[in-house]
Amino acid sequence: MSKFHPLTVTDIHHTIRDAVVLTLEPRDPEPFDFIQGQYLTFKQDFDGTELRRNYSICAGLDDGVLQVGIKRVEGGAFSTFANERLKVGDTLQAMPPMGKFHTPIEPERAKNYLGFAGGSGITPVLSILKTVLKREPKSTFTLVYANRAVNTIMFREELEDLKNRYMGRLTIIHMLESGQDMELFTGRVDQEKCDQLFKHWVDIQGMDTAFICGPEPMMLAIAEALKSHGLTEDQIKFELFGESQQGRLAKQAITDRAADTAGTDARVTADGVTRSFKMPRNQSVLEAALENSLEAPFACKAGVCSTCKAKVLEGEFEMLSNHALEDYEVEAGYVLTCQCYPLSDTIVVDYDTH
Repeated sequence: MSKFHPLTVTDIHHTIRDAVVLTLEPRDPEPFDFIQGQYLTFKQDFDGTELRRNYSICAGLDDGVLQVGIKRVEGGAFSTFANERLKVGDTLQAMPPMGKFHTPIEPERAKNYLGFAGGSGITPVLSILKTVLKREPKSTFTLVYANRAVNTIMFREELEDLKNRYMGRLTIIHMLESGQDMELFTGRVDQEKCDQLFKHWVDIQGMDTAFICGPEPMMLAIAEALKSHGLTEDQIKFELFGESQQGRLAKQAITDRAADTAGTDARVTADGVTRSFKMPRNQSVLEAALENSLEAPFACKAGVCSTCKAKVLEGEFEMLSNHALEDYEVEAGYVLTCQCYPLSDTIVVDYDTH
């Protein structure tokens, strides 16, 4: 089970006015060997309430550092803390890197990658981009990066430096809501905009893999455009950090249905401890485990990371949202417990089975 480890903040760099890049040094480096595109889960206490937040690693594998990018969100306690109060020398607690937003590096192959990023969604894409260009010398990368305006572009100077360093192999298309000379590069990235890009600027037929990270509506529109132009689901990689609209609607349906049931007898094992308890059917297995003093792992609580993964050994359930588990894992009985709601009179769940 993933544990939190101390990381010392060794550098804080403001890439734009309301976003920072934190350079972090683990006391024990081994657990923090990462794969390009992965993220770290941090925890921090705010007035007696523990918050956990995921932030993507923006460093490439050959940068020799561990770095995350954090953009301040209005009302966001952790992002505001990181941007305004955190100092060099402070210590943060983080889980080892996680996430499946990547593909294997194959140095001998010549592959063509396409990346779509919106705002701070650039952070994992930047890690992938830098690693691919360095370790796959025959590959190319096309980045479509959407922002409100020029002054909101995270890593703008670094991206320009990379474009100059990998001339002919890295193409960057900036999409801004206003201020562009060409209409094609102005406005939001939707399916119609993608159709125009694929017709005039991006050779979609020659792409091997597409990475998408940004707001959910943008990602869904891009994914549909990619599929309509011939890419398969296996060629399209998502990174989502917020709860989906689909998940919110499904939770309401479960709440309405659960009113007529007596609940479920649950037996849950986490970190070697097993507890039995009664739980309502409109409560997730994760929330019930935490409520009953089990050290169940979690991060996003939105079905977009795999931190709370566990195996259902007995009982029926419904998993509302899944942006993290592969099909073979689901078929083997694994669930995201933050999205797992019991349907039967009994359910048995084990976090320690892998």
